Amino acid sequence: MTHRFYGLALAALLVSSACGRGEDQSATAAADAPAGTSAGTPAADERMAFMSSLFTGVEQYETFNRLAEIFPHHVIEASSAPYTFPEGERIELPETYEFGGETRDTQAFLAETDTAALLVLSDGAIVYENYWLTGGPDVHWMSMSVGKSFVSALVGIALADGLIESIEDPITDYVPALAGSAYDGVRIKDVLQMSSGARWDEDYSDPESDIMRFGYAFGTGASLDEFTATLVREREPGTYNYYNSTDTQALGMLLAAATGRSLADYAEERLWEPLGMERAAYWITDNHGMEMAAGGLQLTARDYAKFGQLYLQQGSWQGRQVVPADWVHDSVTPDAPHVMPGLNPEYPVGYGYQWWVPAGDEGEFSAIGVYNQFIFVNPTKRMVIVKLSANSGYGLTDDDTSWREMESFELFRAIGQRVAQATP
Repeated sequence: MTHRFYGLALAALLVSSACGRGEDQSATAAADAPAGTSAGTPAADERMAFMSSLFTGVEQYETFNRLAEIFPHHVIEASSAPYTFPEGERIELPETYEFGGETRDTQAFLAETDTAALLVLSDGAIVYENYWLTGGPDVHWMSMSVGKSFVSALVGIALADGLIESIEDPITDYVPALAGSAYDGVRIKDVLQMSSGARWDEDYSDPESDIMRFGYAFGTGASLDEFTATLVREREPGTYNYYNSTDTQALGMLLAAATGRSLADYAEERLWEPLGMERAAYWITDNHGMEMAAGGLQLTARDYAKFGQLYLQQGSWQGRQVVPADWVHDSVTPDAPHVMPGLNPEYPVGYGYQWWVPAGDEGEFSAIGVYNQFIFVNPTKRMVIVKLSANSGYGLTDDDTSWREMESFELFRAIGQRVAQATP
């Protein structure tokens, strides 16, 4: 799964809890955990029960809507001037779509992937919105690696604020705690493009593998910053795209150092308030208050859609440039051979600054998270799609038969045809 660790670091969690790590590690967990969450408490037990259930086929739709009850978190307050999308002329979903040379049934796909929310914007107006299972317009849903794209936006804003001088700078100029690690001297741009050169070992059978160590660190509440500093270099930075959620954690450290604020606090001022986010959001943290930058956000479907619409509008919102337009362009435009679409035939999608870029001529780009979370943007059709899911089959195979991400793109394109037909 070299290109498939979407992450979130939660992807690692099941292995750490399922395997057991011995008495010494348990003692460390108890020492690291704050009051009320130490090993053996109900709170800690619920965390571990959730972790051990991931990627096993267990249904998750009754959990993904309430992770703020399970993990420590920061609250991102709703905007003081909430924005409500206008209602557009409603569309019907296509009954079928084409994928892999076959005709597939839309409703069957939505059910099979445990869809909790599906929202479609056309020209900034809601033309389709529906909820199933534990979803709903006021329900917060776990971002998984969709949260990475929010981190990228915050880096672009910090750059515009003059808090980061250039993404050509080494990340260790701002985060000296990463000196001596895989990130020592690595350009911020290479970290943004998942091309840091850091070694990432995702062997679930090896209790000392990187993914096992990461899962254990987060599961016990240990410092994510300290874990990030343990990675070592394997390749020359800027030459090879290797998806590693710890790269995003390094970007979180960059933001915290450059702004002198928590990610949640900076996001509240620079994204939530100007975008008119209607609901408070949650960003889960380790026991030291550091956000899981790799995918710990929890938002409502409509607020996810605002972020997609912001990028469709080149970073502009209600007459205000919230994210610099050139940052939005660069974020969704692969610009080097190692990040171009098509390099991996099994997963033929390019990579920008924490955004995925499918091949095609309509400028599509997408934030993607495990279990089928999406913010999908088609600039040509002026369309944004949010799909929040709990696909219980996710990860049971090491290909798209369980990921169903390439298949999701084809459904979204079929929806786009309906949007185009309905647009004057």
